Amino acid sequence: MPRFVILRHDHPFLHWDFFLECGDVCRTWRLLDSPDVIESAIPAEPLTDHRLMYLDYEGPVSGDRGTVRRWDVGTFEWRTNRPDECEVVLQGTIWRGLVRLFRKDEKIWICERPGSHD
Repeated sequence: MPRFVILRHDHPFLHWDFFLECGDVCRTWRLLDSPDVIESAIPAEPLTDHRLMYLDYEGPVSGDRGTVRRWDVGTFEWRTNRPDECEVVLQGTIWRGLVRLFRKDEKIWICERPGSHD
C-alpha cells in the first residue's frame, strides 16, 4: 500500500504539507488551513514532487526553511490520480476515509473530506 503523511511546516508561514506516495516520488500540496478544522474543504497549493524520504522525516528543512513535524501518517488507496484531480481513501491515525483534491483554478486546489463534518 502506498503511504501518505501530513507534516506541520512553520515556514514561510504555518501550513501543512500533504504528501501522497506516487511511484518514486510524492505528489505534494500545501494545505492552507489546519487539517483538524471541522470544515471539509481546505484550500491547497500544489507543490513540486518531493522525495520519498519526507514520508519518514521530521526536523529542520535545509536552506533555513523551518521545521516539519508529523501531524498524521498512514497508508492509502488510489481511486483517481490525474493531473487536475486525485481521490484517495486514507487509513491514517487521524484522517481516515475519502479525500479528494481537485484544481479550483490556476493556483488553488481544494482538499475535500466528504463527511468529515458529520
